[in-house]
Amino acid sequence: MPHNHNALRRPVLEIEDLSVGYETPNSLVHAVSDVNLTVHEQEILGLVGESGSGKSTLAFAVMRLLKGDAVVTKGRVRVAGQDVYALTPAELRSFRWKKMSMVFQSAMNALNPVMTVETQIVDTLLAHQPDWSRERALARARELLELVRIDAKHLKSYPHELSGGMRQRVVIAIAIALQPDLVIMDEPTTALDVVVQRSILDEIREIQQREKFAILFISHDFSLVAELASRVAIMYAGRIVEVTDSETLADGYRHHPYTEGLIRAIPHLTAEQVVIEGIPGNPPNLMELPSGCAFHPRCPYATEECRQARPPQYPSEHGLIECHLFKPQREAQHV
Repeated sequence: MPHNHNALRRPVLEIEDLSVGYETPNSLVHAVSDVNLTVHEQEILGLVGESGSGKSTLAFAVMRLLKGDAVVTKGRVRVAGQDVYALTPAELRSFRWKKMSMVFQSAMNALNPVMTVETQIVDTLLAHQPDWSRERALARARELLELVRIDAKHLKSYPHELSGGMRQRVVIAIAIALQPDLVIMDEPTTALDVVVQRSILDEIREIQQREKFAILFISHDFSLVAELASRVAIMYAGRIVEVTDSETLADGYRHHPYTEGLIRAIPHLTAEQVVIEGIPGNPPNLMELPSGCAFHPRCPYATEECRQARPPQYPSEHGLIECHLFKPQREAQHV
């Protein structure tokens, strides 16, 4: 039986049948297709996939920040029980940062270069808590910097006076300033060196345990996500092809062939004579998706059925898997 740590926890993020398309001169190209995903309170869920798999588009759809030519073509997004797309612009403004917030991919450049750290944090707080005094907002700003391990004297600093790691921490501090239920982190450590990356991940885990928010952590770095998250969703060509517990990513469990390819591609520092294998081929062009299962041209196990029909999602021992190989035996006998 799958062990469900989340059975008693309420869902903070519920994505149902979500599809997001980009308008092109010829057609609507779907970057996200039929995605179902739930993140529970106090959970860290990792979302992994190669560049172009639709991870950031999904994050922007949740935040209702899709740019001009991107549209939600179907589905629902609920955060803390509220349908995000039913909010008026004014409601959405106060809902963002209070209930859900985001640490963006180029987070180090997300700060305003001509404003001090203090101004940026205090203005954010006062915009959402108009009844707060400036003193109270300043006290919270100090508390936030201490939480992300930055000396409060840096409140007077401008972004260019801080190192990359410190700027990253300030952005995380702003994201958690109003104690949201959900924080989306989109590749939050990409531009940082490995040592700084490690310390920020440790801090994210520590802050999350203390402040009790849920995290959707997006990365193409499989080993990073497996270490940080309790569950991992794997995305390929706009679809969630597997959701599993992170402890199953060690040897000995069967996974979607794409997940297995990602696991094999992780370098191991301690192992000797391990051959690192990449996944052959490239992710598909979303404008010309293969028939059937989008992964079949790169899959070592592909059959005729994979080329013809897109697989449904089957329950697996630890979650869900979208692959014909995982068809339950009874169903397989009737085919």
